[in-house]
Amino acid sequence: MYYIDSIIEMADNYGFDVKLNESMSKHTTFKIGGNAELFINAKHIQGLIDILSRCQVNEVPYMIIGKGSNLLVSDKGIDGVVIHLDGDFNRIKLIDNKTIYSGAGVSMARLCNFACEQGLSGLEFAWGIPGSVGGAVYMNAGAYGGEMKDVVLYADHIDKDNTVGRFTIDKLDMDYRHSIYCDNGYTVTGVALQLQPDSQVEIRRRMDEYMKRRKDKQPVEYPSAGSVFKRPKGNYAGTLIQQAGLKGKRVGDAQVSEKHAGFIINTGHATCREVKTLIKYIQNAVKTNFGVELECEVKTVGKK
Repeated sequence: MYYIDSIIEMADNYGFDVKLNESMSKHTTFKIGGNAELFINAKHIQGLIDILSRCQVNEVPYMIIGKGSNLLVSDKGIDGVVIHLDGDFNRIKLIDNKTIYSGAGVSMARLCNFACEQGLSGLEFAWGIPGSVGGAVYMNAGAYGGEMKDVVLYADHIDKDNTVGRFTIDKLDMDYRHSIYCDNGYTVTGVALQLQPDSQVEIRRRMDEYMKRRKDKQPVEYPSAGSVFKRPKGNYAGTLIQQAGLKGKRVGDAQVSEKHAGFIINTGHATCREVKTLIKYIQNAVKTNFGVELECEVKTVGKK
C-alpha cells in the first residue's frame, strides 16, 4: 500500500531501522503478540515528528513503545505502525549535581545504575522495575513506597499537533498509576529527575535490598507484564486473588503465579487470548467472592 511505502521511504531517509511484519513477542516483556505491520526504530525527534505527521495525514494507526513492559499484544498483531524509541531517546546526561535528564527510551535499570554511579539517591525504589523511563512516567510507576512523581522535575513531549512541549511536575497530574499522559495522547520524549547526593555504597546497598525483596516475592524468572491489576481501595489484588484460591490457576500456558498471585506469567507459549481469558476468570472470581472489581493495569493493544 502507498502509505506503507511512503512511511518506509521517510524512515529510510532518516536512517531509522525499519521492519515489516515484525513479531511483537520480541518487543514485550510478556513475550506475547502477533506481527506489527510496520516496526520503526525512531532515533531522533525531528524524524519522529515527521513520521507521526505522515501517519496522521494518511490516517494510519500508530503507537509508540519503549520496552513493552506493560503491554499485552493481540495474537493477530497490530495494524499500522509501531514506533520504538531509540537513538537520542536512549541517552542519559547529568544536567547539574542533582539533576539527570533521561530519554524516554532508556530502561529503568540503566537509569537507576546511572544515578547510583553519580552518587544520586531517590531512584532506588525503581531498581528492578521493567520498562522504559517514558513508560514509568506515563503510568507513574512505583514500588516499595516510592513513585516517579517523587523524583520527576519535568517531562518533555510531542503533543497531538506534533509540537514539542514540556510539563513541569505540577502540570503532570501524577497519581496512582496515572499521569496526564494517560489522558491526552501525547508522546513522552524525555524526563528530568531531581535527586539527592548520597554515598554510592549506600545507594547500591538499598538497590540490592529492594532487588532481593523483588526476587523473593515476584516471579522475575518468567515473562510477565508485572502486576496485572491496580490496587483496589483498602486491599491488594494479589491477596484477593490468593484468597480466591487462584494461585497456580492456568489457561493454556498463562498462569497465575505461585509466588505472587498478582502476576500472570507466560510459562511457555502463552497467547494473548489465554491471558485475557485468565484475566476475566480472575475478575469474575474476585467479584463473586469479595464484591471487588479488579481494574486491569496491563494495556491490551492490537487487532480484535
